[in-house]
Amino acid sequence: MIMYTTIPLEYIFENMEQVENQVVKELNFGGITMMVEQTGAFEGKIIRLISPNPQDYLNPRYAPGQKIYFRPELSQQ
Repeated sequence: MIMYTTIPLEYIFENMEQVENQVVKELNFGGITMMVEQTGAFEGKIIRLISPNPQDYLNPRYAPGQKIYFRPELSQQ
């Protein structure tokens, strides 16, 4: 990535440590695949959608920043 900017690099990369410490999972929620930052045992914040359907991106329930609640994954035996 090339960035042409007059902003000092210290401001651009000041929160990089926080991003690396996030617990991000890829979940299938309601038939829609999304990246979710886990904020609790069974809750998370939507980071981004991964969907070929444009209608999913227009649904405000799946907007980035929205909280979702999910059940724990059961291990398959």
